[in-house]
Parts: sequence; structure tokens; C-alpha cells
Amino acid sequence: MPDILEIGEHRIPRGSRVRLEIPVAQLSTGTQVAMPVQVIRSRKAGPVVFISAAIHGDELNGVEIIRRLIAKAPTITSGSVILVPMVNVFGVHSLSRYTPDRRDLNRTFPGSEKGSLAGRLAHIFMNEIVNQCDYGIDLHTGAIHRSNLPQIRANLKDDETRRLAEAFGVPVILNSELRDGSLRQIAAEQGTRILLYEAGEALRFDELSIRAGVKGVQNVLAALGMMRKRSRRNLPEPFAANKSNWVRAPVSGIVRDLKRLGDWVDKGEALAEIGDPYGDVTATLCANRSGVIIGQQNIPLVQEGDAMYHIAAFDEEDTEALTDSIELMQDTLLPDV
Repeated sequence: MPDILEIGEHRIPRGSRVRLEIPVAQLSTGTQVAMPVQVIRSRKAGPVVFISAAIHGDELNGVEIIRRLIAKAPTITSGSVILVPMVNVFGVHSLSRYTPDRRDLNRTFPGSEKGSLAGRLAHIFMNEIVNQCDYGIDLHTGAIHRSNLPQIRANLKDDETRRLAEAFGVPVILNSELRDGSLRQIAAEQGTRILLYEAGEALRFDELSIRAGVKGVQNVLAALGMMRKRSRRNLPEPFAANKSNWVRAPVSGIVRDLKRLGDWVDKGEALAEIGDPYGDVTATLCANRSGVIIGQQNIPLVQEGDAMYHIAAFDEEDTEALTDSIELMQDTLLPDV
């Protein structure tokens, strides 16, 4: 860990707690747009970790997770934490997944100082934040009208990354392949280990997802020796999925869901009924494998081929323990529901 952490024009010594803004672009009106950043540094050497949200501007759960982390004013016993609640500040302002040039920021890394608007934003985030960090936790949600069960996606083939994925403390973790131009891919090339947290739905706050995210970040920082270790009591046991896929609508129509997020389903079990405007059932959607529903479309209208349920497969001997772990997460984080 360096004695002085340099972000933009700011020089941040150990033992500091600083709020700053990184200029990213100027609008046609002349208004300067900046990325908000909070830095918390211990006096003691240790890892440098970034926590980021809203790389997709409509994914807002992560924004609230970081807001709550900042509000808790956590004591960092070693190392440094860099919290970035809004990476794609343009998308947040317009409630859009994309940057104003219609690019997906998470397919634009490492970016370029002289590239597109998205490329320039990716370049700034990489050089000012990611390149200075040993680890990162990138917070995401499902797409518009799709919800995800709280889950961690990471390179589970790396032992240290898997250790942190399990420490996060949600029941489902998935081995996720790296995609070209993604933050995880470029960070991995330079040796920065990344966890991707997926939970909830775009443009909505989901309390279970937010609470699980806040606790998960704290759990990872504790596992890295950067915070006081949290009690392992009532912490859901994690299980790694072997594979996953979406089940798609065989016909168009009006949906009546029979299953929900977190449910275990057996292969061939009915997930939903699809009907016509007259009330007749025209098709029954069935699970194509046994597993847990980790993603679900929320719109009650579907077109033929629409992705409706995301099912992750696990070892059969883990079935009962996994469902208990999901229930424990829900009961612990939302005891009043």
C-alpha cells in the first residue's frame, strides 16, 4: 500500500477519509460532469480495494449499498477502501444502462483517452481507481424487468477469488467466464481480483439485495483483514453452481407465475402458465433442469423466445442445505417480512 494514494489531482495520505470528485466530461451546456468517490485509508499498510456501482447507469441497488456503507463510517484497520457509488454518471442521470453514445460501459474497458465517450470514461475509471487496487467488488442488478437472487459471480478457478466469493455470505456463487471488454477481464489481466455481485432489478431498490450487499462487502473486507471480523453466526452457507441457463417462453401470451426467485425446482416441474386474452392456457413452461431459480422476468406479458427463468444447477446432495441457506438469508436480513 503506498504512503500517498494519488487520484486525479488529489494526494491522499494514510489515515485519511476524503470525499472527492473526478472530472469525466463537459456537457454541451458547459456543465462539468464528475464521478463521486469516497476514500477511507488506514494508517496501517494493507490491501487497496475498490467498491463500485452503476457501471450500468440504471442498476441502482449498488448505489444504495455504497451510500449505506459510507453512512456507517466503517473503521478500516488496515489498507484502503475506494468507494465509487456512480461510475456511469451519465447513465444514472438519464436512468439508462448505457452512456450517451449508446455504448455498454462494461464492454468498453480498458478504454482510451482519445476514444468514444464511453471509452474515455472507462479509461478514467481504470487509471484513477482500478489500476491502484488489489481487489474490487463490482455491484450490479438484473436488467430492466428482471430480478436476480443475491449471488456472486467470479473466477472460482482462482483459489483466493473463490475464498472471497464464499466469504461474501450469499448462498449462490457462480463461476463466470470473462467477457471481452468487461471490467473483470481487464482487471484480471493486471492481477486485480474482482467479485461481481448481482442482485435485484434495474431502476428499483430491493431491500433484501441491499442488505445482503452491505453485509457482503463488510464480510469480504473482514476476510482481507481490513475490518474487525464479523460473527459467522446466521451467515448463509455458500454453494457453487455447476452451470446455469435461461428457460424461454415457447409461445407468446399472458403469464401466471407458479415459482419465484430462490425456489428449488425439479426437471420437468411447471414454472409458469402462459395463456391468451380469453383465459385459456396455451402452454405450460417447465424446468429444463433441476436447480434453483436465480433470475426471473417480472413482466406478465411474454413474446415467444423471451427469457423467463434463470435456473442454476447444483450437486443433488446440496439441495436441502442450499434451500435452507436461502431461507436463512431471507429470514436474517428481512425478519419483519
